[in-house]
Amino acid sequence: MTRLRFHWSMSAAGDPSRATRARAEVSGIPDLEAHVAFCRTAERAGLEYLLTAFGAHRPDAVVLATALGMATERIKFLVAVRSGLCSPTAFVQQINTISVLTGGRVGLNFVNGHSESEQRYYGDFLDHEERYTRTGEFLEVCEAFWRHDKPVNHSGRYYAVENGELGSTFVSPRRHRPELLIAGGSAPARELAIAHGDCWMRLPEPPAALEAAARPVLAAGKTVGLRHSIIGAKSRAEALEIAYALREGADRTTPDRQLERNFIARSDSTSFKALYDVSETTEWLTPVLWTGLVRSHGAPAIALVGSADDIAAALIDFKRAGVGQFILSGWPKAQSMQFFGEEVLPRVRRLDQRLAVA
Repeated sequence: MTRLRFHWSMSAAGDPSRATRARAEVSGIPDLEAHVAFCRTAERAGLEYLLTAFGAHRPDAVVLATALGMATERIKFLVAVRSGLCSPTAFVQQINTISVLTGGRVGLNFVNGHSESEQRYYGDFLDHEERYTRTGEFLEVCEAFWRHDKPVNHSGRYYAVENGELGSTFVSPRRHRPELLIAGGSAPARELAIAHGDCWMRLPEPPAALEAAARPVLAAGKTVGLRHSIIGAKSRAEALEIAYALREGADRTTPDRQLERNFIARSDSTSFKALYDVSETTEWLTPVLWTGLVRSHGAPAIALVGSADDIAAALIDFKRAGVGQFILSGWPKAQSMQFFGEEVLPRVRRLDQRLAVA
């Protein structure tokens, strides 16, 4: 059994609530010095990737990852990608160039887009299902370029390439192409991960439900990952105080809840809508998996809440259900990441080792 892998989300600015996202003059302009400091904290915490997310309110994920990769030495960058916004040829050229500049410290998190209205900002008018179909074709073309064994010719529904050649190749000690995490909770997302990805990245459920959903992905030789948050403290009681204070703060800030409600009404994301609906009726999916911030902070705010021992045990329970990696976040971001690295991760490694020899 392989060791669990842990990554962290690096949002453009602070708390990833809709209210923060609305302040584009803050969230759309990167503070490079602060981001580099965050990268250093992530390295010390023992994390593998930092996610540079995609959104109209954010800096460009590719450019930001490139700048941060050149300013750091060890941390890797998981670049969020939406297909259809540029040609696969140009995209491979970009990612190959990042790999050269950073020594291969780049992976890709393919997301389908959660809002038809935002997709149209970029000239993309396809619906939710068809975007997944297009991504499959996009990745076929990308894979042909990453093989780098002959000129690329492709004539498909969405893309056409004639005798395509690139002077750049993907540079990595171990891979011919970047690691591909395919995000989404729907059946098309899972099938796309099986066909083209290395990992199916989704939101959490109780372990028994996850185990059933993960079975075909694992049978295909791929891995399963979860995107969620943690709220940890020395004791469960202290962690609950922090969690409930965050929720009460959101309750007092009515724009947070209203903005999230408006977002969900416009969204075509299957998993975001499903989790939002669950959060309306169910606060605790397990004794540690809490939905209390989903209605104000968004679906990835579903959180493991408790002591370091509680969180570590829950992560191992997810592993038993077939999960191999995690993209995490928390509040405040840097302090939460430090708590994870100092308190949770050593406990996970000890439990992981016991599980491996059991």
